Amino acid sequence: MKNVTITVEDDVLEWARVKAARENTSVSRLLGIWMKEKRLQEDAYEVAKRSALQFRSWGKSDGPFLTRDEMYDRTGFR
Repeated sequence: MKNVTITVEDDVLEWARVKAARENTSVSRLLGIWMKEKRLQEDAYEVAKRSALQFRSWGKSDGPFLTRDEMYDRTGFR
């Protein structure tokens, strides 16, 4: 683990101290947990974004895009 020095406003530090005390931990540990959770959220967001942006055709087409007729052909869904 690495040590980091941060600068925060007095009222924010007081809030963090109270929050850490309520959770029976240190401000340092509280920030470490918060940063880890934030990283995991952003990683999950990136995975979801990449998945959503991948092109996957839901129909059969000879080209990269469905034609109008192919788009409205519902025989495959019955």
